[in-house]
Amino acid sequence: MNNRRYKRSRQREYIYKLLQKTDKHPTASWIYDQLKPEFPNLSMGTVYRNINILLDQGLIQKIEAGSSFDRYDANTEPHYHFLCKECGAVDDIPFELFKTLNEDVSQSTGYKIDGHRLDFFGICPECAQ
Repeated sequence: MNNRRYKRSRQREYIYKLLQKTDKHPTASWIYDQLKPEFPNLSMGTVYRNINILLDQGLIQKIEAGSSFDRYDANTEPHYHFLCKECGAVDDIPFELFKTLNEDVSQSTGYKIDGHRLDFFGICPECAQ
Protein backbone atom coordinates (compact mmCIF):
# COMPACT_ATOMS: atom_id res chain seq x y z
CA MET A 1 0.00 0.00 0.00
CA ASN A 2 1.26 3.43 -0.93
CA ASN A 3 0.92 6.40 1.43
CA ARG A 4 1.01 8.85 -1.45
CA ARG A 5 -1.73 11.48 -1.35
CA TYR A 6 -4.15 11.77 -4.22
CA LYS A 7 -6.49 14.61 -5.01
CA ARG A 8 -10.10 13.78 -4.12
CA SER A 9 -12.10 12.43 -7.04
CA ARG A 10 -15.87 11.99 -7.09
CA GLN A 11 -15.53 9.34 -9.79
CA ARG A 12 -13.02 7.38 -7.67
CA GLU A 13 -15.37 7.55 -4.69
CA TYR A 14 -18.20 6.18 -6.84
CA ILE A 15 -15.99 3.38 -8.16
CA TYR A 16 -14.98 2.42 -4.62
CA LYS A 17 -18.59 2.51 -3.34
CA LEU A 18 -19.73 0.48 -6.34
CA LEU A 19 -17.09 -2.17 -5.63
CA GLN A 20 -18.05 -2.25 -1.96
CA LYS A 21 -21.71 -2.89 -2.88
CA THR A 22 -21.10 -5.88 -5.15
CA ASP A 23 -19.68 -9.33 -4.65
CA LYS A 24 -19.51 -9.96 -8.41
CA HIS A 25 -15.83 -9.03 -8.85
CA PRO A 26 -16.55 -6.79 -11.86
CA THR A 27 -14.37 -5.83 -14.79
CA ALA A 28 -13.39 -2.24 -15.55
CA SER A 29 -15.88 -2.31 -18.42
CA TRP A 30 -18.73 -3.22 -16.05
CA ILE A 31 -17.69 -0.40 -13.71
CA TYR A 32 -17.65 1.99 -16.67
CA ASP A 33 -21.15 0.91 -17.74
CA GLN A 34 -22.50 1.42 -14.22
CA LEU A 35 -21.00 4.91 -13.83
CA LYS A 36 -21.59 6.28 -17.33
CA PRO A 37 -25.16 7.50 -16.61
CA GLU A 38 -23.91 9.50 -13.59
CA PHE A 39 -20.81 10.77 -15.42
CA PRO A 40 -21.66 11.25 -19.12
CA ASN A 41 -18.12 12.42 -19.99
CA LEU A 42 -16.50 9.41 -18.31
CA SER A 43 -13.81 7.58 -20.30
CA MET A 44 -12.35 4.10 -19.86
CA GLY A 45 -9.00 5.80 -19.25
CA THR A 46 -10.48 7.60 -16.24
CA VAL A 47 -11.90 4.34 -14.91
CA TYR A 48 -8.53 2.57 -15.24
CA ARG A 49 -6.63 5.51 -13.75
CA ASN A 50 -8.91 5.56 -10.70
CA ILE A 51 -8.82 1.78 -10.33
CA ASN A 52 -5.01 1.96 -10.31
CA ILE A 53 -5.11 4.63 -7.61
CA LEU A 54 -7.47 2.51 -5.48
CA LEU A 55 -5.10 -0.45 -5.98
CA ASP A 56 -2.13 1.74 -5.03
CA GLN A 57 -3.97 2.85 -1.88
CA GLY A 58 -4.69 -0.77 -0.96
CA LEU A 59 -8.45 -0.17 -0.95
CA ILE A 60 -9.20 -2.80 -3.60
CA GLN A 61 -7.50 -5.84 -5.05
CA LYS A 62 -7.08 -7.06 -8.60
CA ILE A 63 -8.02 -10.61 -9.49
CA GLU A 64 -6.30 -11.87 -12.60
CA ALA A 65 -9.11 -14.10 -13.78
CA GLY A 66 -7.23 -15.96 -16.49
CA SER A 67 -9.02 -14.06 -19.23
CA SER A 68 -8.09 -10.86 -20.96
CA PHE A 69 -10.04 -8.87 -18.37
CA ASP A 70 -8.95 -8.40 -14.77
CA ARG A 71 -11.59 -8.33 -12.05
CA TYR A 72 -11.68 -6.10 -8.98
CA ASP A 73 -12.71 -6.66 -5.38
CA ALA A 74 -13.17 -4.17 -2.52
CA ASN A 75 -12.78 -7.00 0.00
CA THR A 76 -9.06 -6.77 0.73
CA GLU A 77 -9.14 -9.22 3.62
CA PRO A 78 -7.32 -12.45 2.73
CA HIS A 79 -9.76 -14.86 1.09
CA TYR A 80 -9.89 -17.38 -1.73
CA HIS A 81 -11.70 -17.21 -5.07
CA PHE A 82 -13.37 -19.63 -7.44
CA LEU A 83 -13.11 -18.89 -11.18
CA CYS A 84 -15.55 -20.60 -13.54
CA LYS A 85 -13.91 -21.82 -16.74
CA GLU A 86 -17.24 -21.70 -18.61
CA CYS A 87 -18.87 -18.33 -17.83
CA GLY A 88 -15.94 -16.48 -16.25
CA ALA A 89 -17.72 -15.85 -12.94
CA VAL A 90 -15.49 -15.07 -9.97
CA ASP A 91 -16.86 -15.89 -6.53
CA ASP A 92 -15.52 -15.73 -3.00
CA ILE A 93 -14.91 -19.09 -1.35
CA PRO A 94 -16.26 -19.07 2.22
CA PHE A 95 -13.45 -21.24 3.52
CA GLU A 96 -11.09 -20.65 6.41
CA LEU A 97 -7.61 -19.64 5.29
CA PHE A 98 -4.72 -22.04 5.61
CA LYS A 99 -3.30 -19.98 8.45
CA THR A 100 0.01 -21.81 8.76
CA LEU A 101 0.71 -22.07 5.02
CA ASN A 102 2.87 -18.93 4.88
CA GLU A 103 4.91 -20.04 7.88
CA ASP A 104 5.21 -23.64 6.63
CA VAL A 105 6.52 -22.52 3.23
CA SER A 106 8.82 -19.96 4.82
CA GLN A 107 10.35 -22.52 7.17
CA SER A 108 10.85 -25.12 4.47
CA THR A 109 12.30 -22.76 1.83
CA GLY A 110 13.97 -19.93 3.71
CA TYR A 111 11.84 -17.37 1.84
CA LYS A 112 10.22 -14.56 3.83
CA ILE A 113 6.55 -15.06 2.95
CA ASP A 114 4.23 -12.05 3.24
CA GLY A 115 1.12 -13.75 1.90
CA HIS A 116 -0.23 -16.17 -0.65
CA ARG A 117 -2.93 -16.37 -3.26
CA LEU A 118 -4.95 -19.49 -3.86
CA ASP A 119 -7.61 -19.66 -6.56
CA PHE A 120 -9.88 -22.56 -7.40
CA PHE A 121 -10.84 -23.26 -11.02
CA GLY A 122 -13.68 -25.35 -12.41
CA ILE A 123 -17.33 -25.12 -13.38
CA CYS A 124 -19.85 -23.13 -11.30
CA PRO A 125 -23.19 -24.72 -10.32
CA GLU A 126 -25.12 -22.72 -12.96
CA CYS A 127 -22.85 -23.87 -15.80
CA ALA A 128 -22.79 -27.45 -14.51
CA GLN A 129 -26.57 -27.81 -15.06
